[in-house]
Amino acid sequence: MSPSKPLTGDSSIKTWLEDPVGGPIIRDLLSQAGQDPDVLRPVHRLALKRLIKLSKGSFSQEMVDQLVARAAAGDVPTGAPAASAPDAAEAAEAAPEAEAVERPEWVERIDQGRFTGKTVIVTGAGSGIGRATASRIAREGGKVVAVDVSQERLDDFRAEHDGAEVVTLVADITDDAKIAEIIAAAGGRIDGLANIAGIMDDMTPIGDLTDAVWERVMRVNVDGTMKLMRAVVPGMLAQGYGSIVNTASEAALRGSAAGVAYTASKHAVVGLTKSTAFMYGPSGLRVNAVAPGPTITNIEASFASPLGAQRVRQAMALLPDAAEAEALAASITFLLSDDGVNINGVVLASDGGWSAA
Repeated sequence: MSPSKPLTGDSSIKTWLEDPVGGPIIRDLLSQAGQDPDVLRPVHRLALKRLIKLSKGSFSQEMVDQLVARAAAGDVPTGAPAASAPDAAEAAEAAPEAEAVERPEWVERIDQGRFTGKTVIVTGAGSGIGRATASRIAREGGKVVAVDVSQERLDDFRAEHDGAEVVTLVADITDDAKIAEIIAAAGGRIDGLANIAGIMDDMTPIGDLTDAVWERVMRVNVDGTMKLMRAVVPGMLAQGYGSIVNTASEAALRGSAAGVAYTASKHAVVGLTKSTAFMYGPSGLRVNAVAPGPTITNIEASFASPLGAQRVRQAMALLPDAAEAEALAASITFLLSDDGVNINGVVLASDGGWSAA
């Protein structure tokens, strides 16, 4: 067996956890914070340094440098849990490979002019997939109308994109008056709409579902999506061009990804997408949806039903690694842009193959 390579900030989290020196160091750090190594499972293929951005300040470059220095010095804490062998799922995944090969990380590549001259509305732009999508459009030359419920998140987004054409607006997408403000903020021309704002349910099956959860989820995920689609269509028809991308979900393709409210809401988003694509396709509009799989966002799921928790967790046994929001933004901006010129009425599963399982 060849000696392991020195651990660096570019080494994957999985490599760190399985290393005889790095594993105990990482586990000790996690145990001091009251956490288990399983918390890193969704991101285990990412480089350790990527945690700096994902942790939103709780993991710093200084901490990465300290970990790398400790690993190089063989500074294994006394009594720290040892690095463990891969679990059964990881072993099965690695079985076909003659020896472990670290997969190269995906790197976002910006096309500087892809959205030049275009105005795109992005909801949920303060965080997660919405923020990554708005950011990519802005960096590729487009004017972005960034919509979110948080002024603080929008201010932070604007500060990160100094020099780009960004209009921010705090708005509840279920409010008709706010919908009118969003349209007005675009300034007379809307070339694209990315309907990304949404909320999760509490994983309840229909027997445990409350009216409050049903109404809240449907109001945001379906009514809000519909209202913005309805608002942008007249202008798009007048100019003979427009691209709308809605955010569906794996829950729009299967019944085992969430509770009944969220699942029904995302099936409804697919219906909105397909009907609108069919009706207005000959008029120059393209309407598509992206169905994300596990993604690192700020949308959190809670389990209000023991049955819901049991069934959904059981179905997630084949869950692929979580993707970063930028990977979903790549799918969304492809469909929004002229690169998707011949694509209309599709639901693109951007899920690492989960829907093929």
